[in-house]
Amino acid sequence: MRLTTLRTDHGEVAALVHPRGALPLAALNDLAGTRWSTTVQHLLERGQLDDLRSWLAGDGRQVVADVDAAVVPADRVRHAPLYRRPRKIWGIGLNYVEHAADLAEQAPSEEPASFLKPDTTIIGPGDPIRIPPQSSRTTAEGELGLVIGRECRDVDEADAPGVVAGFTTVIDMTAEDILERNPRYLTRAKSFDTFFSFGPELVTVDEVRDVDALEVATLLNGQVHRRNVVSNMTFRPWWLVAFHSRVMTLLPGDVISTGTPGAARIRSGDVAGCSITGFRGLSNPVA
Repeated sequence: MRLTTLRTDHGEVAALVHPRGALPLAALNDLAGTRWSTTVQHLLERGQLDDLRSWLAGDGRQVVADVDAAVVPADRVRHAPLYRRPRKIWGIGLNYVEHAADLAEQAPSEEPASFLKPDTTIIGPGDPIRIPPQSSRTTAEGELGLVIGRECRDVDEADAPGVVAGFTTVIDMTAEDILERNPRYLTRAKSFDTFFSFGPELVTVDEVRDVDALEVATLLNGQVHRRNVVSNMTFRPWWLVAFHSRVMTLLPGDVISTGTPGAARIRSGDVAGCSITGFRGLSNPVA
């Protein structure tokens, strides 16, 4: 199952990704008499994601096939961020050895270089990234994002897939010149408004056959700047979920952004992007 969030005249609403575009859950409720939550965040927080997936695989399959009139055509879809208020956004620094070498840094080998970002950094597909006046060198980093699907604590790595709702594309920004002055400035360097884009789709875990085989790429102006595969991460996705669940309780909608294969310096007029195997791409213009 794939979910997205649409910008509409009535706000930002959850929709099923459909071969011809997107089917808003509010329209599906009206036509099918269902009562699914109409934002992705509420679907996660109210524990409805698994029920919705099961319904779509059973009784809902034919219902969705019969509601073509409610589908927003692909050329009219305007994507928003998946949601606006995750309780936590974890970022993972230097998670690919090659990226650490780019920065003349040594990749962590025992524990991840984790940091937290505020939700005021969030933007969605097509929204402008704004380079702050305090920074003369800002970078954009394509990353694989994990979305937590249920409250959990002290999770074993083998059980981590059961607490993850799915995956998404992320572009994470860093004011590298601020960070370079002092590594203790990491929170500030990562937390400017517009420094975290995610969406346009939440791809549920069952849709991804082999997470380790996914190729993640940072794009700059439509060209691949750097790419790598998840299996080359120092700390892989399920391990990251287990590790962070031993730090603090993870909640539905929390995001773990798993690190970038390479950071691209961005300037006004550029377009930053992220591509992941089998996922819809994410891009944002730079202002």
